[in-house]
Amino acid sequence: MVATTDITTADGTVRGLRGRRVSRWRSIPFAAPPVGELRFRAPQPVQPWHGVRDATQFGFAAMQHRNGARIGPRTQQPTGEDCLTLNVTVPNEPAAGPRPVMVFIHGGGYFIGTSALGLYAGSRLAVRGDVIVVSINYRLGAFGYVDFSEYSTPANTFDSNLGLRDQVAALEWVQRNIAAFGGDPGNVTIFGESAGAHAVLALFATPAAAGLFHRGISQSPPADWASSPADAKLFAQRCVAELGATAETAAERLRTASANDIRRAVDRAINRILHDQPGLFPGAPLVDGEYLPLSPLDAFASGAAHRVPLIIGTNQDEATLFTRFDDTLPTTPERIHWLLRQSDAEAESRVTAAYPGYPSPKAAVRVGGDFTFWRPSLRVMESHSRYAPTYAYRFDFAPRAIQLAGFGATHALDLLPVFGATDTSLGRAMTIAGGQRGLRSVTRQFMDNWLAFARTGSPLPSWPAYTEDRRATLIIDYPPHVAYDPDKTKRLAWQGVRIPALT
Repeated sequence: MVATTDITTADGTVRGLRGRRVSRWRSIPFAAPPVGELRFRAPQPVQPWHGVRDATQFGFAAMQHRNGARIGPRTQQPTGEDCLTLNVTVPNEPAAGPRPVMVFIHGGGYFIGTSALGLYAGSRLAVRGDVIVVSINYRLGAFGYVDFSEYSTPANTFDSNLGLRDQVAALEWVQRNIAAFGGDPGNVTIFGESAGAHAVLALFATPAAAGLFHRGISQSPPADWASSPADAKLFAQRCVAELGATAETAAERLRTASANDIRRAVDRAINRILHDQPGLFPGAPLVDGEYLPLSPLDAFASGAAHRVPLIIGTNQDEATLFTRFDDTLPTTPERIHWLLRQSDAEAESRVTAAYPGYPSPKAAVRVGGDFTFWRPSLRVMESHSRYAPTYAYRFDFAPRAIQLAGFGATHALDLLPVFGATDTSLGRAMTIAGGQRGLRSVTRQFMDNWLAFARTGSPLPSWPAYTEDRRATLIIDYPPHVAYDPDKTKRLAWQGVRIPALT
């Protein structure tokens, strides 16, 4: 017999699975299915249900290429528009009081990914820290990050910033319902990696998210992703053209075309831009002056971002993963030349001189990773530290097998220690050539700092806050240490360089 457990939420009762150490509820709806007349509309309230709703199985991942929703070596989660759901993991041990809540936002460039990945359940994190872990879905790509609002008609209205609105709706669900699971709605930490890390920063800049979370953790964010109205309009026009529609027929086509036809059209438009304009990503939240009044970078710089504690950092070798599996970053001298000439006239010579060995492949890959992740993260650290506690880190550790494969501390490697995957089959495979003790050490560093931060708003006492005068940065390695203004020469070289515009 499989043990189940029921919880009554504001919308109805949900039935989850009770395991040995944790109980889990899967694919609980936090908004109405965005299908039919609700396609391209802001998330709407859930229709309450009677009886008990099964939450023991996963439903759909957001619409995307099926390989993006891979949840096992040979397993893909089904995808569909009815995807606005979240998952809850709760320790089985009795709690002394309401538990802190950690809400995870998955990455994937805003066009792939799913909360159903086993790692994201957060069971080890929940048990180690006595916290509740929530992982959320949100609309991706064509259905979440393209602004089709200019094609609205009296019969067909299209809203903007749908993926961002979905994330806010999920946090609103947490406020309404997490107490029923034993969680504290007054102690919510949002955390995410890659595009999910950018989503954390975007939520800091979103007025509608005020009060829905109390601290944030941003792991490897491409922090200056943001679409201007002009860029968003041009991108939408290209997507409509790829769909075979015109300005006159777009509304009807967007409403009636199959989800896969729309997804494929937008993917083609994205891929062309990534190829032609390296360093620019068009499928990002729209700075519309209303729902998202300022870009995340500008919101942090002006003090308009929510003034709550923030952990933010990057990995030492971010871009090596992309050169093997997703060759879209500016990691070659040709792409870097095109990118940096979009900035000031001296940018290329100034930046490349800061990277010894350039234009060697290794140096060029480091330039591309730093441009995409570290450079804009520095601006967030600097800005937010003026208004709220800010903690900076850099992740340097890689087991020997990962080093021998040429990856180093690459993008997304930090997810394994954060979620405590040291003793999983993947963790053991990574340390087959050595490094198990080091991986255990960095796992403790990540988990204990993340959990202390989620509980109190501060990491462990050994990690000093970031300030502009000292720039204290925790180097997560084996052993760890604190560095002050690491890579200062590179930091100064990147000043003034920003992501180019599509227009």
